[in-house]
This record gives sequence, structure tokens and C-alpha cells, in this order.
Amino acid sequence: MEKIYDVVILGGGPAGLTAALYAGRARLDTLLIEKAQDGGQIAMTEEIENYPGQLVEGESGSALVARMAKQVEKFGAERCADVIKSAELSGDVKKLVGGKGEYLARSVILCTGAHPKPIGCENEGKFIGNGISYCATCDAAFFEGLEVFVVGGGDSAVEEAMYLTKFARKVTIIHRRDALRAAKSIQEKAFKNPKIGFLWDSVVTKVDGSELLSHMTVRNVKTGELTEICANENDGLFGLFGFVGNAPNSELFDGILKLDNGYIRTDENMHTELDGVFAAGDIRVKSLRQVITAAADGAIAAMQAEKFVNA
Repeated sequence: MEKIYDVVILGGGPAGLTAALYAGRARLDTLLIEKAQDGGQIAMTEEIENYPGQLVEGESGSALVARMAKQVEKFGAERCADVIKSAELSGDVKKLVGGKGEYLARSVILCTGAHPKPIGCENEGKFIGNGISYCATCDAAFFEGLEVFVVGGGDSAVEEAMYLTKFARKVTIIHRRDALRAAKSIQEKAFKNPKIGFLWDSVVTKVDGSELLSHMTVRNVKTGELTEICANENDGLFGLFGFVGNAPNSELFDGILKLDNGYIRTDENMHTELDGVFAAGDIRVKSLRQVITAAADGAIAAMQAEKFVNA
């Protein structure tokens, strides 16, 4: 007979790790499934400044996530690495089907998070990994001493631009508006950084090059004027990093749960419309997507799962 867990948590970001911590501590028979590395997007963040209780001098997302994972281990939640391909979430026993097997549970907490949106320019796919990236922490070192451009104007874009200045010769932020959307404290740091420049009211429309990215076309959204940007002859290439927002990882649940622009609808206690199915973190409809709100969601979802299982 296949094992039936009290709760299966899908996703090992801050929401999933917190849910596993709380569920394990509540003595629920818990399984956490993550297809890749723990942490989700936060694992790619070089510096965290606003998580309560973090190291005051600053720390990376990967370091914070590593401590979360140790807490999960301490409280006995099982771990599994697998890619879930289908889900049956109605009924008393839920079933998740992955490449390595099937997982049964009385309750499920969905913490699949989100992923970076593409920049949206012509030829973008051709240069991913050949000049275009969506993770400064992952790829900044490849652009040591080169010129780099960052698309976006929110917290992530500006924070990653500042991180890139540790490696790049010059960093230019390309933003479709005439003012940044990042928090004022973050903006102030960027404006004071001598290696950061700005290209306002602009979008990247096309990228090109032989094998590596060496050319792009930028359009002014107010005047329509096109500007051609070419790599320095001595460099032969430049970097382009996209931080224009995120899209939810919810394809698996389309047609199973009610989605709002791809995000899962829940009530304030993380309940979806299906009994015993909860959602937490960036995957759900919410006003603020931060590590602290993901962790809070995970804690609430785990406690609600406990009540459901023990009802």
C-alpha cells in the first residue's frame, strides 16, 4: 500500500520551507518536494536587507535559505527532488504524479512560486546564456570588466544593477519610465554609485550578434526614436540582464484551481476552493511578494493543514 502523507508541500522556496518547518514541528507526516535548488528566486539574490532577524551586516539569499533548510531537517520533514507533471487535488486523498513516482496526501500546500518574465525583445531566446541573463548573482562574473545593461526599474532591477557594478566596467539601467519604481532607499544608493547610468523612457526592441550579444536596438517610448547600441570593439560583447517582473509557476493547476492572471486565489488563511488544498507565497494572489510574506503564508498554510488533517 502506498504511503499517504498528512501533507505534501510542493516547492522549496521560503513559503515551502516555512510550511515544512511548521508542519514537521506540529508532528504532521510531511513531505517537501522541490525540483531544483532550495530557495526559489531568493536563492539568486546576493544581498538581503529587510528580513527581520537576519544578520544586520547583510547576507545572501542562499545563506538565509540554507538556515531555513536546516530547521526543516531538524523538525523531521521528508525531502524529495522531483518534477511534478500532473495533479489530482479533489477528493479525500490528493495525488501528485512526478517523474520519479506518485505522492499521496490528505492535504497539499502549493508553493511553486514564480519565474522571471522575458524582456520581450526580438531574438531574445537566441542570446539567453550568450549575453542575456535574468540572474546577476548567477552570471555577473562572466562580465568582469565589460559593459552591462539592466532592463527594469523596480527593487530587483536596481539591487541587481548595484551588484553588477562589482564586476562590470559600467552598468546602465534601461527603464521604460522617467523615474524608478524601486524603494527610495535603494534608489539613493544607485544614484550615488558612479558606475551606474540611466537610459530613461526606453525599451529594448531587438538584440543581435554573431554568437554572442554585441548589438541591440533601444526605442524611446515617448518619441519613437531608435538608438543602436554596439559592443566596444575591444570587448566584442556586452551583457543584458532582464528584471521586468515575474510570472507564476501555475501551469500545472490551470483548469484545477481558479486562477487570476495565473495566480492562485486563496482566502486570508491560504485556503483554495478545494478542501485540503492550500497555496502560499508568490504563487497566490497578494499585494506584496517578499520573503517575509512568503514565510508568513507558509506558516499559516501549515497550521491550516494541521487543522484540516486533524478535524
